[in-house]
This record gives sequence, structure tokens and C-alpha cells, in this order.
Amino acid sequence: MYYKTTYPSPVGILTLACGGDHLVGVWNEGQKYHGDTILKDMIENNNLPIFDSTKKWLDRYFAGQRPDISELPLAPLGSAFRQQVWRILCDIPYGKVITYGDIAKQMAVKMNKKSMSSQAIGGAVGHNPISIIIPCHRVVGSKGSLTGYAAGVHIKVKLLELEGADMLPLFVPKV
Repeated sequence: MYYKTTYPSPVGILTLACGGDHLVGVWNEGQKYHGDTILKDMIENNNLPIFDSTKKWLDRYFAGQRPDISELPLAPLGSAFRQQVWRILCDIPYGKVITYGDIAKQMAVKMNKKSMSSQAIGGAVGHNPISIIIPCHRVVGSKGSLTGYAAGVHIKVKLLELEGADMLPLFVPKV
């Protein structure tokens, strides 16, 4: 059984989801792939300890603090490949960015391959079900292009600015 609640954040309403004691989702309202990893209906429940601790974590994050990811019991649902990519995301420090290509190189090493497609990495990053906490917003294109955030590039920019990232080399591509 999966449960959900909402959290009003500076970047919009977030839906939090859990499977009991572990967080399985954090999505911005209206974002691409919202809730797509949970194949069952979620029941509204605002009184679960995991939601209380997640909301406190998010309060600290949005107040400019740097809470540790390990403080929350996370259980994102996805393939083994996606799980490995999401673990790499968890190691990106606050205020720093990494490229899809950098992650592709790390994954190629982990998988004993010569190379890995940046597009495959982009798919895994884009389907991260625990946004903000698993920091997919810290992944950028090879030349600093701010692309590929399921909740919208404007939210990606806000999160990076909140974390104090150097925005000078980063840019939003023209459509």
C-alpha cells in the first residue's frame, strides 16, 4: 500500500509518497512522470512519521541548510540501471553540478563497458522519483546547458540558486 501527502514549497506544491516507512516519491505538482513509478492508487495520509521527517528535511533545505540525504530512508522504485544512476546523483555535493556525460562515464566503468549513452543516463535522471532529495537538478548538459528537469528548467534554476551553485557557466538553451 502506498500513501501520499502534500508539502507547500517555494517551488510549488510537492507530493510526497511512501510505502510505509520508506520514501518512494517526491514530485512537483504537474511535473512530467508525476507518480509514474507507483502502479497502485495512493491513499492520502498526513500522519505518518516518514512524512513528518521528510517535511522537516525539506524545511531545512528550503531554509538554505544542507541536510544529508542519508537522514531519510529512501526506496525509489526503478530498474537496477536507474537505481545505480540515482546513487550517483546522491553523491553530487550541494551547489555543484555534473554532466550527463560524466555520469555516463561512471556508469560505463561500473558496468564494465567501453562507453555509455548520455541519453540513457538522461532517461534515468529524468525519471528520478524522489526529486530535490535525490538531486537530479544538479545534472547539466556538457557545456553547462540547463536542460532536462521534469518539473521545468525554471525550478531547476531556483534549486541551484538556493544551493549557491555558480550560475555563470550555466545557461538555459534558447528554444
